[in-house]
Amino acid sequence: MPIPCTRCRGHYPIAANWPDGPICNYCYQQAKRTRGTCGCGHTGVLPGVLDGHPVCRRCSGIALNLDCRVCGVEDELYRGGRCQRCELASLVDDLLTDPQSGTIVAELAPVAVALKAMARPNSGITWIRQRHVTAFLEGLSTAPTITHGSLDALPASRTRDYVRALLVEYGVLPPRDEIRIRYRQWTTEALNRVHQPAMREIIDRYVRWHVLRRMNQSETVSHGAFLRSKQTVTVAIDFVNWLSNEGLGLGDLRQGHLDHWIATGSTTRLIVDRFLGWAIASRLATPELTVPKHRRGTSRRLSAAEQDHALQVAVHTDELSSRDRALAILVLVFAQQIENIVQLRWDDVTITEEQVTIRLADLEIALPTPLDQPWRDLTVNPGHDQTAAHPHSNWVFRGYTPGRHLDSATARDRLRRTFSARAARLGTLEQLSRLAPVAIIAETLGYHPATIERHAAASSAGYAEYIAAIDDAQST
Repeated sequence: MPIPCTRCRGHYPIAANWPDGPICNYCYQQAKRTRGTCGCGHTGVLPGVLDGHPVCRRCSGIALNLDCRVCGVEDELYRGGRCQRCELASLVDDLLTDPQSGTIVAELAPVAVALKAMARPNSGITWIRQRHVTAFLEGLSTAPTITHGSLDALPASRTRDYVRALLVEYGVLPPRDEIRIRYRQWTTEALNRVHQPAMREIIDRYVRWHVLRRMNQSETVSHGAFLRSKQTVTVAIDFVNWLSNEGLGLGDLRQGHLDHWIATGSTTRLIVDRFLGWAIASRLATPELTVPKHRRGTSRRLSAAEQDHALQVAVHTDELSSRDRALAILVLVFAQQIENIVQLRWDDVTITEEQVTIRLADLEIALPTPLDQPWRDLTVNPGHDQTAAHPHSNWVFRGYTPGRHLDSATARDRLRRTFSARAARLGTLEQLSRLAPVAIIAETLGYHPATIERHAAASSAGYAEYIAAIDDAQST
């Protein structure tokens, strides 16, 4: 009959026989990772058990090698008698050292230091030992120059983007708007989908002189703007390709042609009004053309019961992480947009014993108990602080990419297990518009009064007099 483990009482393979009895593989590994302060005052690994309490090797009489042969620290050994931190340092040095000079290039020195110092070295080891990461770092160490241009010349990959962000975070490369760059690269490839050269030249002009021009007016480009701009150009390309297949040019386009194309496809085709507006202004198409307006207010809204359930999950359960609960509360209770929430910095958060206050743009949001708890938890464990990605990040919602906040699309995906962020925000606005005047809601939540009025109309709560009053005040 198999001998049970003296600690877990399970019948698993025995790894060692210690003074307290046979120890299975699982308990053996756990013992090497148990840290704390022994009753004798020793602080470090406590593999033994005495009177139900973890104790050090000396007090337990356990003979176990836990001393790193490189740095001498007491820790679980990884390989070759080295602790995980020394193993990570060895890997970083091997990969970032130029074999010809025998030294790490000065440009890469800050990144090397950061990788070696990450709080969770085993994460660094796991990442670096992936073949594609190893090959990329080896190539970086022998590159003649390290610039955004030289990285752009390499095949696109998540590893390239991640390492680029590390180089920016540690000052090796200057920061740049990666979403803007990605859009320019995407449009270059998208133009190849235009069938006729003449139409391709028109779409190229539209992209350069309208879409990119408007995009460049913003200091930064949001993920939402990136997706909308892609959709706009995609619809425009589909439209001009259809015209080419029909033997038509933009100058030949008539309302009947346009109506037929819109009617034989999805409602997304209505977005062609953006391209046609530019084409008409550029005198490439007749000004008599019109596109039906997309019906507003048709998006799904969470009902009051669905809102209550989602709020119960966010506030009173552990189904979501602290970060996701904090996101959810701002959406469900205050109808804030994900794009704005993910850009919050800790400078925008004030925490006192009484409440948590958050500043979004010019809006102050007070979170009393129990809405404040996820934010208090985040101050203790902000997440993404165990690697080199966010050494001293001020982002409340840290993203996977070094130095950047959580992507808004990723945030929506995380919440989608419980509710749709858009449906929840619209549901909150609709419910609130039934309870208070438009002007008060608009001022409280940081919305334009006209936006709240649309939601009030959808919920049969007419407050047109408030809009009229505001217009009168603005006109006088």
